[in-house]
Amino acid sequence: MSGAAKRPPLPAILLANDLLDGDVVFAAPGLDGGLGWTRNPRLALVAHNDGEAVRLEEFAAQQLAAQQVVDAYLVDVALGESGPVPRHFRERFKTLGPSNRPDLGKQAGEGIAEHRKA
Repeated sequence: MSGAAKRPPLPAILLANDLLDGDVVFAAPGLDGGLGWTRNPRLALVAHNDGEAVRLEEFAAQQLAAQQVVDAYLVDVALGESGPVPRHFRERFKTLGPSNRPDLGKQAGEGIAEHRKA
């Protein structure tokens, strides 16, 4: 199968799974002006135009090739008071953590703001 994947509507964020621990991570502005990964969806870089979306797609390709993450893709979001919120159930679900234990994962506030990967 060839050809580029269809891009979701904008605004969008880039999410992936960390290759080592499997946790959902979001592309975010890095401390050096580049891009990095965070576990906090509120810190995700939001692409509002095609240029920003291309930047996120290029970062995803580089990170996939470097075997830092897997399953990286753009997700269309609504902009809420607490940051970007995925429009689709699957991605909203991924931002929260395990559904069988609401006392664990991101919905329980387990260190999502403290962990930022470069």
